[in-house]
Parts: sequence; C-alpha cells; structure tokens
Amino acid sequence: MQDNAKELLPLVDEAGHIVGCATRGECHSGSGLLHPVVHLHVFDDSGRIFLQKRPPWKDIQPDKWDTAVGGHVDYGENIDDALKREVREELGLTVFTPHFIRRYVFSSNRDRELVHVFAAITTESPKPSAETDGGQFFTTEEIAEKIGTHFFTPNFEGEYQDIILPWVKQQEINKQKI
Repeated sequence: MQDNAKELLPLVDEAGHIVGCATRGECHSGSGLLHPVVHLHVFDDSGRIFLQKRPPWKDIQPDKWDTAVGGHVDYGENIDDALKREVREELGLTVFTPHFIRRYVFSSNRDRELVHVFAAITTESPKPSAETDGGQFFTTEEIAEKIGTHFFTPNFEGEYQDIILPWVKQQEINKQKI
C-alpha cells in the first residue's frame, strides 16, 4: 500500500473557505498549501484514549502513534462527511457522536493543514483497518510517559497537550456541576 499522491484535495484559507485545489503530492511537497483535515480523538467510558499506529508505508510520520482518526477532506466533500468516512474507513465505527472542539493550523516542513478537531466516547470496539498498523487504548499516564520520546507524531503531541487535555479537564468540571 501507499498514499495516493494524485488524490485531489481542496485548498482553503485559514477561515476554511475553499480557494482552490491541488493534489496530495503537491500539498505534501513543502509547498505550504493549506488543506483541511479531520481528527477524531476516541475515548472509552473509562477515559482511555484510542490511538492508531501509522503504517511504515505512510509518506509522513511512518511507524508513529497518532490520533485515532486523521484524514484529508476530499475535494467536494464537507467536514462532517469527511469525518464519518474517515472514522468508518480507519476504525469501522458507525455509532458515535462527535463533539467539535476547535480548528487550528498545523505546519511542518512537509505540509500545512487546517485541522478540525473532534472527540467522541465509544462503547464499540475500534477495528483498525489496513490503513493503519493497528491501534490500542492508552491511559493519560501512559501517554505522559511517552511524550517527547518520538513515540508519537509531533502533531498528536501538540494537539493532545494543548487541546485535548484542557478539553477533558473542562468536561470533568462540567460533570461536577451537574
């Protein structure tokens, strides 16, 4: 398997408005072309977070642990449909309620993404597809032990520390007020 460098992706401005299109290969060439992606952080009812292992054939960050679901929005596809498609393709989950957390720009030397971050709690067992190299649930303690060791993708580490952990803490505060 390999990534499809000819896959057509929308180009967007930082507000998410479509301004053009380009191939995946062009977007991942260091061009700085901003393209939208979706991320879903999947939790079980005990608060563990499911992560996928990126397969060795991926063009970016192979063999690293990453967000449960992460994928490009196809040209002509909206964010919600892209999220549902990616979740179905990567984890086989069909029953989940995604909670939008926020959107931000992630830049690396290879690409520039407008990331739409979602979270969901599932009672279904994720079934990682051939698009991944497997997956498993991690506790917050297990993740903390591995941060900064090159075990995770840099994108996951930043997103987890800056967005997901504060969101989880806010959810716990909200539960206490009920």
